Amino acid sequence: MPKISEEAALQTVITTFEMTPGTCQDLMDELTEAYAQFISKQPGFIAAGLHVNDAQTRIANYSQWQRREDFQAMLRSEEMRLRNRRITQLCRSFEPVMYDVVAAFD
Repeated sequence: MPKISEEAALQTVITTFEMTPGTCQDLMDELTEAYAQFISKQPGFIAAGLHVNDAQTRIANYSQWQRREDFQAMLRSEEMRLRNRRITQLCRSFEPVMYDVVAAFD
């Protein structure tokens, strides 16, 4: 489970995917499989979550990594490059963006 904390020395990546309701479940299946079989087993992976909006036109992915380089190495792997080609076919666009936590509230 992701932990959001200003004190945590980690890399946060938020990726948004834009798709049609007709491909939402297919994309969610692809992302779930990628996390279960590959991403969660990569060095530096901490946790992740997948969120779908009510209209099923957007998926937001929140992931945490030990270091920026760990996330980048996962993205550049041959396995993930192949998976991203399939993911690209299921959505209009997706964009991973790296963030630092500057404030958290309970």
